[in-house]
Amino acid sequence: MLKDIQVQNEKETRGGFGEGIYEIGKANPNVVVLTADLAGSMKIGPFIKEFPERYVQVGIAEANMIGIAAGLTIGGKIPYTTTFANFSTGRVYDQIRQSVAYSGKNVKICASHAGLTLGEDGATHQILEDIGMMKMLPGMTVIVPCDFNQTKAATKAIAAYEGPVYLRFGRPKWPNFTAEDGSDFVIGKAQVLNEGKDITLFACGHLVWKAIEAGRILEEKGYSVELINIHTIKPLDEEAVLKSITKTRCAVTCEEHNILGGLGDSIAQVAAKHLPIPIEYIGTKDTFGESGKPTELLAKYGLDTADIVAAAEKALSRK
Repeated sequence: MLKDIQVQNEKETRGGFGEGIYEIGKANPNVVVLTADLAGSMKIGPFIKEFPERYVQVGIAEANMIGIAAGLTIGGKIPYTTTFANFSTGRVYDQIRQSVAYSGKNVKICASHAGLTLGEDGATHQILEDIGMMKMLPGMTVIVPCDFNQTKAATKAIAAYEGPVYLRFGRPKWPNFTAEDGSDFVIGKAQVLNEGKDITLFACGHLVWKAIEAGRILEEKGYSVELINIHTIKPLDEEAVLKSITKTRCAVTCEEHNILGGLGDSIAQVAAKHLPIPIEYIGTKDTFGESGKPTELLAKYGLDTADIVAAAEKALSRK
């Protein structure tokens, strides 16, 4: 039951990245970290202190950072680039496309402060189209972990994963509830948090917790809810998606991203190809964000717990 999922604490997902990069740095001498003037925000202080010779501060020069990272892979290094999600993608898309994706370089693009929950920095920094941009690049793996523990596990796992990776996480403190040792995270393998037969909630990132809250309300209303954390957007675990929707015959997708091009589109494509079902989409609706508190922004833009409940009931009514 969803009510049995326990919150261990509240921590920033970017903090999980910081701990993860420090631990994988100790384990793998080929890991190198680059940042574009945001070492503090990216929580990489311990790595810098321990491994100053494997740290590159490029300044506010994100395109240069991607180029340096691509070059480092030729010498067998595993470069992690670090900055805000808006600067990690929108500002340097050409460099990523040509120097990393097209060239098949083993660069790990690690992006914090994604989505509406960036909060007060406002629309210019709240990128809501990055998942779509990155998943459309051939060969790019896209990972959106849901909490501190899972971000830490993903940060460590991608070091051994050959090929370019986009790792997206956030700024605020958020409920932390997955396995502390990261044992429930496998790249490309969806995480089934609850089994049910009436409706499937697919979610990623911060909205996994919102989906848990919504699922509890739906269970109280008598519905049997299946909840799946799609932490790996690409490659998508199509087997898990099809297994679930074959059983429930309706779904809601939940993401802190534009509904155009994100997780919802990926789920819908699988369903359209194999098993068309009613699907409702939780995400921003072709709009930019604005400055505000994270929780207030989620409510204003229709990404809150009540919105997921309403979408689920609508999908159920369409079965």
